[in-house]
Amino acid sequence: LVHGMIPLGSCTMKLNAASEMMPLSWTHWSKMHPFAPLNQAGGYTFMVKELSKYLCNITAFDACSLQPNSGAQGEYAGLLAIKGFHEANNEGHRNVMLIPISAHGTNPASAVMCGMHVVVVKALENGYIDVEDLKAKAAQHSANLAGIMITYPSTYGVYEETVTEITRIVHEHGGQVYMDGANMNAQVGLTAPGLIGADVCHLNLHKTFAIPHGGGGPGMGPICVKAHLAPHLPGHVVVGAEGAITGNAFEGKGAVSAAQFGSASILLISYGYIRMLGKDGVRKATEYAILNANYMLARLKGKYDILYTNHNGQCAHEFIVDLRPFKRTAEVEAEDIAKRLMDYGFHAPTMSFPVAGTIMVEPTESEDKAELDRFCDALLEIRKEIAAIEDGSVDKKDNVLKG
Repeated sequence: LVHGMIPLGSCTMKLNAASEMMPLSWTHWSKMHPFAPLNQAGGYTFMVKELSKYLCNITAFDACSLQPNSGAQGEYAGLLAIKGFHEANNEGHRNVMLIPISAHGTNPASAVMCGMHVVVVKALENGYIDVEDLKAKAAQHSANLAGIMITYPSTYGVYEETVTEITRIVHEHGGQVYMDGANMNAQVGLTAPGLIGADVCHLNLHKTFAIPHGGGGPGMGPICVKAHLAPHLPGHVVVGAEGAITGNAFEGKGAVSAAQFGSASILLISYGYIRMLGKDGVRKATEYAILNANYMLARLKGKYDILYTNHNGQCAHEFIVDLRPFKRTAEVEAEDIAKRLMDYGFHAPTMSFPVAGTIMVEPTESEDKAELDRFCDALLEIRKEIAAIEDGSVDKKDNVLKG
């Protein structure tokens, strides 16, 4: 990532700056035991409180738990908070979770793990949630509606223009709104889950807030909630100054991970990222992420079909390139193009997610125009190579894409 773009859609492979990573090598942080008495963890306690405050400000929520170790674990913790809220209101029967077909892939799995019944909401041809279908299903399951899980912007790379209407409909039927924070890199500083009507969200610190995750982890998926869900955040044990073990885990608020603050050492990275960029910097990061994606979309449009855009023909921070027509015209599939991109020096974008036979591209804010152009030039050259197969000047079985 220091020298080239990794354009994995829905992954936010931004620069992991050395200045953010350096404190992890300091023994004052790296040698701290997760259950050290609080009077020996003053620095950690301060950092955790400050980071929690920043994340609440960014999401427009009231409380935060840094315990979940991944986005999916954050989903699980957030859904447990919704479940606990309904049970506290003597509505434990509310177990129906609406999940749009455009939501992030782990959402239905997390809902099922919480004992909920998943009802899928349709999407329109432009990728937006079908509001009429949502209305019908919210009304149908009104008595048992626990909530809805939405990704904003959606996994299709578009902002749901009806998002406030969607949250209003669910609230009218007694449900809570869970917002998946997988695409938060297109929100920070411009809007917030709390402003669009969500009640709880998780944040992928290993995506939006610069923790590296190319090797598979560790990750962090803290959840932020509105005040009415705060009592239902995950609990944990706390070791006091004298070694006395306390904490709200003894009140029935169970833990979702082994340590109170998850993989606490890597929180330093996100803390440094936010502190160094500041309020204006994190907003500019979002703006450049959106600008970069739309610049690439504009360069590729016409040579490739772009699956989903808004009414202005624009995307959020990522976009989906439809490669399915080439299977018919040149016997070239998404896998062939992904491998060919490696010949041009690029890690392939996300393949066949969320739509089979496509690639999803997310440049993030970290890349300059020269790198964006280098990637676009590679895809445009590959398009010429496909055209040579289509017009018969190159054999369908013996060519650079099949080599």
